[in-house]
Amino acid sequence: QVQLVESGGGLVQAGGSLRLSCAASTLASGYTVAWFRQAPGKEREFVAAMSRNGNIIYYGDSVKGRFTISRDNAGNTVYLQMNTLKPEDTALYYCASRPRGNMMAADYLYWGQGTQVTVSS
Repeated sequence: QVQLVESGGGLVQAGGSLRLSCAASTLASGYTVAWFRQAPGKEREFVAAMSRNGNIIYYGDSVKGRFTISRDNAGNTVYLQMNTLKPEDTALYYCASRPRGNMMAADYLYWGQGTQVTVSS
């Protein structure tokens, strides 16, 4: 069983920065890891994903150039550095993991509980 625990969310003013963390169990260290977000009344949106070896990275169009996904050397913690935040970035951010499949699709096998990010204007 893979467990994912997100942290780092909070309230920030527009233009500010936050760094989210996703702590994964050892089993997930070789898996693809991604971040998704979901705002009230909207569908879950792909944010970023990183392959098991870190060589392949994708970003959603709305966050390109502002967000950066990274992984620690042990592969057990994944980060999402979010800069130049906008009110439309307000959402519940989820960490997800899977052994294989489309890195940008939402059908990941394992999900965390989410961490709330609120950006005020």
